[in-house]
Amino acid sequence: MTRKIALKATLCSRCVLPEAPPDISLDAEGICNICRNHDRKMAEEAKSKERGWLETDFLKVLDKHRGKKEYDCLCMLSGGKDSTAALYYVVKRYKLKPLVFTFNHGFVPDEHLESAQKTVKKLGVDFLYFQTTFMKDMFRKIVETRSKVVICPVCSLWYMLKTYEIAAMFDIPIIISGWTKGQTSGGSRSVLSKCACDQDPDEFRSMSAATKEFMDTHVRTDPKYKDFPRSMDEVLKTAKRKYKYKGTVLSPHWFVPGGPEEYVPVIQKELGWDYPVRSYPKKSTNCDLNFLATKLAVENYGYSVYHIEMSNMIRQGVVSRAEAIELLQMDFDSGIIEGILEKLEAPTLGQ
Repeated sequence: MTRKIALKATLCSRCVLPEAPPDISLDAEGICNICRNHDRKMAEEAKSKERGWLETDFLKVLDKHRGKKEYDCLCMLSGGKDSTAALYYVVKRYKLKPLVFTFNHGFVPDEHLESAQKTVKKLGVDFLYFQTTFMKDMFRKIVETRSKVVICPVCSLWYMLKTYEIAAMFDIPIIISGWTKGQTSGGSRSVLSKCACDQDPDEFRSMSAATKEFMDTHVRTDPKYKDFPRSMDEVLKTAKRKYKYKGTVLSPHWFVPGGPEEYVPVIQKELGWDYPVRSYPKKSTNCDLNFLATKLAVENYGYSVYHIEMSNMIRQGVVSRAEAIELLQMDFDSGIIEGILEKLEAPTLGQ
């Protein structure tokens, strides 16, 4: 049965974040504090003549490492439009030699993996596939404990540390992601120092606190996860200390003008890529856990990480507010949630 999950509060009149005290509030004009903070930051940067990163800056980083190792970069590939386009840019636009890395924690649909494999074959690049059940117990524990931790940021800690490990193993100086402009805060791109997983802004504050509490209470006490990082800062420190990795993580999408409307037609024509049948948000390629993660996040906070991402993209002029609202509609079949819980061997949400 298809059931629409609605946000419970009034949305910001500029972006798609809802009023969610104490982190997100609306002023008399119906504009949220996150948008107002963005405006102030842009004004300060304009006054100081600070500019965002340009493609020429990206090229300088690439040229610094080009041809010096077996692989110029490690490309993270999910099979979705953003990571597929990033890989396409790497091979066709920048003429680099990549090693492509796809991970599967057990909840990635076959059609996503098949898309990734098809892209790799079309481009003729080396491919590394990693599948594990390591995270399953942690995902189940999130459901069982009724924790307010958001699944996706926790998962990002795992897959980024694994990506650093692979990059270090093959001595690859640059990691290329398919992260969008919505996964940065815009402006000077200070978020780059945290792998585009900056959880310091107001809209992430409560989620970050829940992550820390979950890690301290339910993860660090489990021998299986005693060394699991609690934050992206810990991921970066571990990568430097344990793997001796000093490389950087970049996405072409931060530097190339435009968005999906420009690169989707290209990968459809050149690579035969197409949107998957099932994913959330619409026109994305995310694992099945995103359905559960989004449902729980909206129930706990009133919004999800995708509302944050889409709001960033609205502020940067990549998508319109109307487009974002349409893409974020949570009208998916409730049977998907039941299937995920069954696969996790977790109790139903009503129990």
